[in-house]
Amino acid sequence: MIICVPNVLSAQELATIGGELERASFVDGSTTAGWSAREVKRNQQLDFSSADHTRLATMVREAFMRNAMLQAATLPSNLTQVLFNRYASGMHYGPHVDAAVMGPMENAVRTDIAITIFLSDPKSYSGGELTVLSNGLGYEFKLEAGSAIAYPANTLHHVKPVTHGARNAAIIWVQSQVRDPAKREILWDLANAKHQVFTREGKSPTFDAVSKSHANLMRMWAET
Repeated sequence: MIICVPNVLSAQELATIGGELERASFVDGSTTAGWSAREVKRNQQLDFSSADHTRLATMVREAFMRNAMLQAATLPSNLTQVLFNRYASGMHYGPHVDAAVMGPMENAVRTDIAITIFLSDPKSYSGGELTVLSNGLGYEFKLEAGSAIAYPANTLHHVKPVTHGARNAAIIWVQSQVRDPAKREILWDLANAKHQVFTREGKSPTFDAVSKSHANLMRMWAET
């Protein structure tokens, strides 16, 4: 399941993050890539140890946690650190799959879902499309600043070369309470159906039946 979510970050948050990133020092992005991904990763990232990173990462995590659509779609139980990356002209990230587990041993995160939050106005740069490969097809995404895409982290994906300007983004990996993506999609569909029924007819017997099924499937499938 791939979902795109608008307005995850507010205009004020975008302005703050964008201004901080303009002044921040970036390092070679290959330092956080595995040995094979290092061969195809050509970007920069904000140093995890910088004070800028801590402040901006908190802002992005809070935006993720308050977004009801992302919460319903991902059902998070744990998150990685937020990674801020930059693709200047000529930079790209070739086909790769994300590491299955990230973080230190005492707080390891199984990466079920990858989330990219776009931070740059798409009109300010050329190229840089995120391409997710699924069922033999490539799906390209270049979203408005502040919007996010959530997609299964077990897919091959790549970022096309930026040919003009610079593309900034924040990345988070999520460990879900429900490991199986097919089960997560069922729960997502039921959550949406629940809201639609409630909007149409309030707390009706149909709403109660859908709500009961949603809760009981979550109870059956959740890992705690």
